[in-house]
Amino acid sequence: MGRIASKTLEDLEFPSVLKQISEGCVTAPGKERVLAITPFQDLSKIEPELQRVKEFTASLSGENQIPNHGFDPVFKELHLLDIERSTLEISGFRKILSISETTRILLKFFKKYEEFYIHLNSFSEQVNHTSAVSEAINQIIDKYGEIKDDASPELASIRRRLNGLKGKINASFNRALSQYIQNDYLDEIRESVVENRRVLAVKAMHRKKVRGAVLGTSKTGSIVYIEPQESLEYANELSNLLYDEDEEIKRILKALTEFVRPYKELIGSFQDYLILIDTFYAKAKYASKINGVLPIITSKKRISLINAYHPLLLAANNKRNEKTYPQSIDLVPDKRIIVISGPNAGGKSITLKTVGLLQVMLQSGILIPADPQSEMWFFKRILTDIGDNQSIENHLSTYSYRLKKMNQFLRKCNDKTLFLIDEFGTGSDPELGGALAETFLEVFYERNAFGIITTHYSNLKLLANELPHAINANMQFDSRTLEPLYQLHLGEAGSSYTFEVAQKNGIPYSLINKAKKKIERGKVRFDKTIANLQKERSNLRKTSETLKNEAEKARLGSRQLEEVNSKVQEKLESYQELYDANQKLISLGRKVDTLAEKYFNNKQKKQLIDELMKLVMVENSKRKKLAPKVKKAVKAKKVAVIKEVEKKVEVIRERKKEEKEKAKKLPPPKPKVTLKVGDRVRMLEGRAIGTIDTIEKNKAFVNYGMFTTNVSLDELEKV
Repeated sequence: MGRIASKTLEDLEFPSVLKQISEGCVTAPGKERVLAITPFQDLSKIEPELQRVKEFTASLSGENQIPNHGFDPVFKELHLLDIERSTLEISGFRKILSISETTRILLKFFKKYEEFYIHLNSFSEQVNHTSAVSEAINQIIDKYGEIKDDASPELASIRRRLNGLKGKINASFNRALSQYIQNDYLDEIRESVVENRRVLAVKAMHRKKVRGAVLGTSKTGSIVYIEPQESLEYANELSNLLYDEDEEIKRILKALTEFVRPYKELIGSFQDYLILIDTFYAKAKYASKINGVLPIITSKKRISLINAYHPLLLAANNKRNEKTYPQSIDLVPDKRIIVISGPNAGGKSITLKTVGLLQVMLQSGILIPADPQSEMWFFKRILTDIGDNQSIENHLSTYSYRLKKMNQFLRKCNDKTLFLIDEFGTGSDPELGGALAETFLEVFYERNAFGIITTHYSNLKLLANELPHAINANMQFDSRTLEPLYQLHLGEAGSSYTFEVAQKNGIPYSLINKAKKKIERGKVRFDKTIANLQKERSNLRKTSETLKNEAEKARLGSRQLEEVNSKVQEKLESYQELYDANQKLISLGRKVDTLAEKYFNNKQKKQLIDELMKLVMVENSKRKKLAPKVKKAVKAKKVAVIKEVEKKVEVIRERKKEEKEKAKKLPPPKPKVTLKVGDRVRMLEGRAIGTIDTIEKNKAFVNYGMFTTNVSLDELEKV
């Protein structure tokens, strides 16, 4: 394998991720290829792979969706092509044709949309495609998987003779059928098929009256199936022709196999290409499921994960409709080793596994669930010591096994290594194990390796505090309820809350007090100080969140007030306009009322009209002068609409005229031919040809060989 050991991949549960990805494959070889994925050993191969998966992911939801890439494997056919004088079956050729055509369609698609699929197209351009194989197969085999009549001149000749012979057999059978129907020798079903041959269904009592070969009887014995003598006469000729047809088909398939044989490697490359396309598709489907993205792949040595999720935990929680807490973590040259401490069940191991698993996924060309602004570097080696390490098969204790692991770490650890160790130093005497773990950590630090460890050992927390490029961290807890908050906080070691957790779980206070007296007072004070610091931080965080919420509420209130103020202002303005308009109308009404009163008193009509005209002229002088232009525009618009309608009417008239002319030119309907018994006919809109057995009134009984049906004479035409 590569530089990343299979045990590391198992520790990080990478095979479980591959199993989930493989469920998105549409082919069995694609599924196998996904389950066998291992991290790339070369950075230059990782980035193009990630880009291809990213392009595929975009295609799942956008336009220009990538065509179907499914196929039936041709491993068996490729193996047969390796064997001299072997011949492929029709089904094998159809699979090869499907693979060749699917590859051609994909290559053409990626070329057409290369501006969208830059990396998928450049990958596809490495495939040398030729249509020679497809064309050769298409010339021989039709879309239904049958050998075409014109596959060879000899086959065409055989099939012409076969069709003629079958016509004669059917005609002779139909004559016998009609005769024995009239004699009432046949059962209600009249005929059947035995061993692919048409037979008469003869009543058992009349079997000796019918000339021919008995091919079987019904279960009850009431019907005897007889092939009439007239049809039997052609049987030998038919079997000879069928044999010739079979031999010619074998010869054609052998020749086609020989034509395809030199293209074996090419057909294999088409299949490999489609398998890889299936793996991109499965990775893309998985990315859509977990919101996988392509982070920034940096040339600077660092890991900066923002809101990263453990993909397996995310999938499990999504199924249960539970919340998954994202993690943000930074590993940079001046803080390259993180020592996470704190009580169990706080998410330390999950944080450790998230970093390792996302790193392995990225280096295997799989998009990761994190913020796209996250930055990641390529590590040549990833070393892990996670989970239950009791080695039963080697009869080693946990501690012996872990020491063997540490020995491997010491041999392999360098400045291009990421190490992840869970519960560092456990499994031995706390004092001695802690001292040894401290020494190991110093070696990893001196070799400039990047790493995350989880521990309960105070000496390791102190060491992380003393080393300039190492840092303590803790998983935050609510000190009152001791519930985990699933948030990593850098810069400060975590208290193990040993006595607090014991007290919460009902251990008597007197026993806890006794235990406290048994250990060094300084260590308890140190742990208590850490716990107090975490309480202070928790309180500060809560205060900060409260202030933030208050400020947000104030901002929201201010915005709502502005909106209300704006609406009130708009209403006031509209009311003012309405008030002004009403005042104007009232003033005009008063003037008209004054004129009416004058006329009432002096009865001078001319004076009234003069005054009214003056009033109207004054009012009109206040109106806007734009009215004529507006009228003109409206009139022009109406004219344009009328012209448009006239144009459409003219087009319709022209079309109707053309249709009438065409109707005149059509040839007159064919003269109706009077149909009689024995005529070969077909339905006006059908293809099947049958023979008229009898005619009753306006209906004909048509025999199609396998069955008989009654059809109206108007629906039949003579062949």
